[in-house]
Amino acid sequence: MNIFIVGPMGSGKSTVGKIIANELFLSFLDTDDEIEKSTGVSIDWIFDLEGEEGFRKRESAILGDLAEKNSIVLSTGGGIILSDANRDLLSARGSVFYLDTPIDIQLERTSKDQDRPLLKEGDPAKILTKLHKERESLYQSVADHIVETASKSSQEVANEIIKLVKSYG
Repeated sequence: MNIFIVGPMGSGKSTVGKIIANELFLSFLDTDDEIEKSTGVSIDWIFDLEGEEGFRKRESAILGDLAEKNSIVLSTGGGIILSDANRDLLSARGSVFYLDTPIDIQLERTSKDQDRPLLKEGDPAKILTKLHKERESLYQSVADHIVETASKSSQEVANEIIKLVKSYG
């Protein structure tokens, strides 16, 4: 049983994933962390050197490795759903939970974080709105469950996912 968490930056994927993994005694992994471990450099540095395309290739390769594992909770990067192959792999290897998060909450959560390459090129509100329009249907298409995060703590979101997981397995 694998639990894959998708959603936009600032949706709480890593925080929620760690809670779920801890409570269900599963291994927690994060695609961005694994990319940084395998390369020895930051995501920011990869974007600067290789651009988004280079980063996406690395992200897909890491996903391929991680999806082969069992009994994991995987927090994915916000753009992992851009690739058809990635969406197919997520669907085939586990249950996918989409953390649907309002843009104002994403803005608040990402405002102090300097390690968001896609937010460095202009007004974060406009960028997050644009990304939402481009990606929303992809998140929905890959999700087995859509979890609304507005006005919920990370623990409440995790509890909702745990309840769903326990209901079918």
